[in-house]
Amino acid sequence: MGCPVPGAGEARENRLSGLGGLSGIAVGVGTGAVASLARHAGLRPPWWLGGLATGALAMTATDLPMARLGVSDPAGWSVTDWVSDAVPHLLYGLATYGALLHAAGE
Repeated sequence: MGCPVPGAGEARENRLSGLGGLSGIAVGVGTGAVASLARHAGLRPPWWLGGLATGALAMTATDLPMARLGVSDPAGWSVTDWVSDAVPHLLYGLATYGALLHAAGE
């Protein structure tokens, strides 16, 4: 992002790992907020479709910046890599959308 991460060796790797975790939290909260705003605006797909869409949004919000920043290249990922990326995002999407439905009493 144009800001160097200070340190060397293990200290720098730990800082980068921490930043990765924080960015994951930010993506999760932001995706949940977008899904909530979409429901508030009247977009109410069935639970399975809303969960898939929420998971796909979270995956896109994670993978695109990672590719653009040169952290990883999804184009070179194996099928196993894609599955290990897609399954947690899908489960996140289903859980998040399910929580939105539960909060709305549906």
